Amino acid sequence: MTNDMTTGNPVKLILYFSIPLLIGNIFQQFYSMVDTIIVGRFLGVKALAAVGSTGSLTFLIIGFVLGLTSGFSVLVSQRFGANDEEGLKKAVASATVLSIVMAIIITIISLFAAKPLLRLMNTPDDIINSAYSYIIVIFAGTFATFFYNMLSSILRALGDSKTPLYFLIVASLLNIVLDLVFIVNFSMGVAGAAYATVIAQGVSGVLCFVYISKKLPILKLEKKHFKIEIEYIKEHLRIAIPMALQFSITAIGAVILQSAVNAFGSTVVAAHTAASKVEQLAVQPSVTFGVTMATYCAQNLGAGNIERIKEGVKKCTMINVIIGIIAGCLLVFFGESFIKLFVSNTDPKVIAYAKQYLFIVSFFFIPLSLIFIYRNALQGMGYTFVPMMAGVYELLARTLVAFTLPSLVGYAGICLAGPLAWIAASVPLILDYLKKINVLLNSPEEYSVNASS
Repeated sequence: MTNDMTTGNPVKLILYFSIPLLIGNIFQQFYSMVDTIIVGRFLGVKALAAVGSTGSLTFLIIGFVLGLTSGFSVLVSQRFGANDEEGLKKAVASATVLSIVMAIIITIISLFAAKPLLRLMNTPDDIINSAYSYIIVIFAGTFATFFYNMLSSILRALGDSKTPLYFLIVASLLNIVLDLVFIVNFSMGVAGAAYATVIAQGVSGVLCFVYISKKLPILKLEKKHFKIEIEYIKEHLRIAIPMALQFSITAIGAVILQSAVNAFGSTVVAAHTAASKVEQLAVQPSVTFGVTMATYCAQNLGAGNIERIKEGVKKCTMINVIIGIIAGCLLVFFGESFIKLFVSNTDPKVIAYAKQYLFIVSFFFIPLSLIFIYRNALQGMGYTFVPMMAGVYELLARTLVAFTLPSLVGYAGICLAGPLAWIAASVPLILDYLKKINVLLNSPEEYSVNASS
């Protein structure tokens, strides 16, 4: 099933695409949330801290993978919007080859770098061994992450957000069962949670592959499509590498922030872990509309519908601002209830620190929601430099705040690092989008599906 987003009511199309994607994103969050809940309740606060201390490191590697696969799908979406079936198949084939090569390279690098990075992050001595046993399994399963995200990105590039949802539901339920079996029945500790995550994601990838093979003749590739064409390789890398770097730059900021959190000890690490999981769930609607913008803008750029891109981004911005306000209110009034999902003994210190984090960040969800819209809109149109640089500004702001404010205001300084970084990133993204869309509207000769930054 495909979905042409170049015709019809933009708001209806955006909502039609976004709702299944939102449900899918929420289920995808269950991969990490279920791990965290089960680990916290069955293995204790230190085990929860161990898994939490690897979160930013996981994002450093997995985020790079997500950036690459999202970048590879942009050209696919543009070719689909331009009704170029042969070009679409070549784009998919070249993306497949690049994904296999990059999966091998990233897996090798991450496995060797895991322990040194944990030490570099000042991971507390009482949790570092457990943290390593968790992260090494996640990194070893990088191919499963690549496999699922590449195939689901291709499906979304064609406007199909429902099929990946169905497979994620199956995988999420499998993840819950495997978590309980590996941790409770087999006593595998935190490594059991990691194995459950990797296996579940691998299953969702296999299901995507079977579906594409049987149901989408437009993606039936032949040997000729895998012939290396430098044009497609260069275009994929031109878009995907900056997107991957943007993810990794953001992740480096998270690693630096985690290092600052680690200095407060395992109790604060556990609190920050629980609060971060709640925050990630709360912002999923905003994330969803951002991902939708990438596909929407890419397809309409391929079709030459620049005015339609502007209309869709405007409407999606309004939706995301409202979502940001609602999400912030939910965390202010109900944050403690969500936090208690992660901690079995309702440790008062853990809950207090976690509530403080959620209270502070909830007031800054509007700039965060704008980042998702404008970053993805620019990337969908093929402009990747400023989104990457926005990640750099975010990194610099997060680092500066994380290592200055805590000495003045304690843990509250850690809580402010993210929000101030979101403001630093959102401003250049919005300004660059306004500049680029006006150029395309006022100078049609500037339009090209191979838009340069």
